[in-house]
Amino acid sequence: RGSTSRFAPAPTGYLHLGHVANALLVWGIARECAGRVLLRIEYHDSTRCKPAYESAILEDLDWLGFVPDAVVPRQSSRTDRYEQALAALDAAALVYPCACSRRDISREVPDVFGEEMRYTGRCRTRSVAPDATLARRVRMDDGVETFTDALLGPQRQSPADQCGDLLVRDTRGLWTYQFAVTVDDMDQGIDLVIRGEDLLDSTGRQLRLARLLGRTTPPQFLHHPLLRNADGSKLSKSAGDTGVRELRAAGHGADEVRALAARLAGIQL
Repeated sequence: RGSTSRFAPAPTGYLHLGHVANALLVWGIARECAGRVLLRIEYHDSTRCKPAYESAILEDLDWLGFVPDAVVPRQSSRTDRYEQALAALDAAALVYPCACSRRDISREVPDVFGEEMRYTGRCRTRSVAPDATLARRVRMDDGVETFTDALLGPQRQSPADQCGDLLVRDTRGLWTYQFAVTVDDMDQGIDLVIRGEDLLDSTGRQLRLARLLGRTTPPQFLHHPLLRNADGSKLSKSAGDTGVRELRAAGHGADEVRALAARLAGIQL
């Protein structure tokens, strides 16, 4: 059986060339492996995700010719499943309530712009009442997670040193990306994850969390470079006309947009 991969945009904005480059790799590699591509709208943060963006993403993907083998449920519809997964971790004494704000954490760990803030485990032993906060963390004990990235080679990560105990539900009751994506990938049989290198550091903690949830065979990961300008800076919509909607409005065809994304990403079509 071929691999099952997924294209999983968050509807917090419109598609841009970075999404197109990722889609080219996801569909291209999956098809080369006689695999399947699932489309999953990562709608886990209701404060930032908008239905209008979701509709636009679906329309642009269709225009670009990226046809998934199946569309799986949005994360916003999977609350019961996430509750079940959290309960299983709680039953194994791996979860605790966390009443810390970002300000509380920054008092113990400097908040450095562009760097991840590590949680020190402040609430591990504070016996916070379960009904005092909706926020929950999963224990990330000492230990190294090893995996081989299909592009970057052997990797070693220590979640306890990188992020500390992992926030899986925040104070508003919203499920975090790290938790939702791990549960979804396990439930949906995703065994090939192709994503940008900006998410490389998330891999070890997601592997650890998946194992704690009972996943026995981890997925294969491939982290590709982000689109860059000639000076090496990250290409972003705010820095230029890289939005699919804008390119369409300017008269560019789907073939041109795919070719532009491929050229910027160094992908041979």
